Formats: sequence, structure tokens, C-alpha cells
Amino acid sequence: MIKLAKLSLLPLLLGFGACTATPEAQHEVACVGGTLAGAVIGAAIGNQFGGGRGNTIMTAAGAGTGAVTAATSMNCVR
Repeated sequence: MIKLAKLSLLPLLLGFGACTATPEAQHEVACVGGTLAGAVIGAAIGNQFGGGRGNTIMTAAGAGTGAVTAATSMNCVR
């Protein structure tokens, strides 16, 4: 289950995009925040599956999949 503390970091990470000067820098900061948020959400979902070593593998796979999915959907991958 996703803890409230993890969810409270999301607006903080995404909010830093407003503090930069150029649109390119804002997009870069948004990509980092979105990718990290995707990894956290993916890890939380992956953690619900498997047991023992399988749980660890599913958590890591969920984090990787979430990060790649977020980065791709935000046009961060070139």
C-alpha cells in the first residue's frame, strides 16, 4: 500500500518545474519528477506480487516499468 508520506513528495517534486527560467529546463525538471513518481508508483504496485525473492524482483520490475512508462509518456526519452 502506498504510504501518505510518499504521496506527499509528488507535488514537491513536480513543483520545482516552476522555479526554472527556460521552458527546456522546466521540461527537464518535470521529466525527473515524473520519472521518479512513476518509479515509486510502479514499485508500490509491483510490491503487491510475489513472495520472498520474487517480491523483491517484482518490486524492482515495477519500479523500472513505472519509470520508463512515465518518461515515455512525458516525451522525456530521446
